[in-house]
Amino acid sequence: MPASQRDVRNRISAVKNIQKITRAMEMVAAARLRRAEQRIEALRPYVGAIRRMTRDAAEATGYVPSVPILSERETVSTAGLLLVAGDRGLAGAFNSNVVRAGIAVGREYEARGLSVLYFASGRRPSSSLTFRGLEPRESFIGFSDRPAFADARRIAERLMVAYVDREVDRVEVFYNGYISPMSQVVRRETLLPLSEATLLQDEQASGRALGDGQADGERGEVRQAEEQRADGQTQAEPAARRIYIEYEPDPEAVLKRLVPDYVKLSIFRALLESTASEHGARMTAMRNASQNAGELIKDLTLEMNRARQAEITQEIMEVVAGAEGLG
Repeated sequence: MPASQRDVRNRISAVKNIQKITRAMEMVAAARLRRAEQRIEALRPYVGAIRRMTRDAAEATGYVPSVPILSERETVSTAGLLLVAGDRGLAGAFNSNVVRAGIAVGREYEARGLSVLYFASGRRPSSSLTFRGLEPRESFIGFSDRPAFADARRIAERLMVAYVDREVDRVEVFYNGYISPMSQVVRRETLLPLSEATLLQDEQASGRALGDGQADGERGEVRQAEEQRADGQTQAEPAARRIYIEYEPDPEAVLKRLVPDYVKLSIFRALLESTASEHGARMTAMRNASQNAGELIKDLTLEMNRARQAEITQEIMEVVAGAEGLG
């Protein structure tokens, strides 16, 4: 049937156009992914250094009530959850995984009688929370493709103010940790209050910023060995290393300066990992879409050929029938 063939041919043309778009988006995401990986690699040494400095200063100072974001609340009545995702879609389950994880934890807190305040970094988590009736207290949008440290500083300052003003008693961050272009895992980290456990937790998470095929335990051992060589220490002499650390004017003043920067840097690392994960997820999703489009084109081409063959057969039968009628 001519009309049927024309319809199928139009569908094939439309699918081919979509395939061109998905292939272009895949290539763009691949290029941006490489830049995002380089930014994570460049940030890693600084993150490790400021983490060790903050931990050492905290250990030397002890309990510091004058540093509010270091003091844990006796009772937690309100939890703040920061969901870090993207501004755009077409990246598979990248955005929805973070939103689901954050909402699930929020439901758990509410079941325990706590109040929950949501903060969103990215247009997608913000709109998803609003759609579910969980209006975020504040949203930060417009920089998910290439976040800058200024963006992390703005988010960190807002969260630190919320914690100091007792708007929240605990702050957790949810984001997609980058492992490979085809694998991203949702991570949940305690951002405030800072404690030694938080620092150790962050140390383990930062080691999984870029997967290299090693097991997590192996990467942790290699990273620990590298840090020990850089510090000139072994596991048997951590106390000896701390003895030679001198603080001027005092550890508390150093800690007051380091802690806010540490929080900002932690959020910046989460933003960079989320960006790399988004590009990896989009690259994978667009590759799958291109492959699916190719399969659909094959099926539609086969359908069009069958329709054309049926039309030719019908015309032959009509000619034969006409010839028999004349004979």
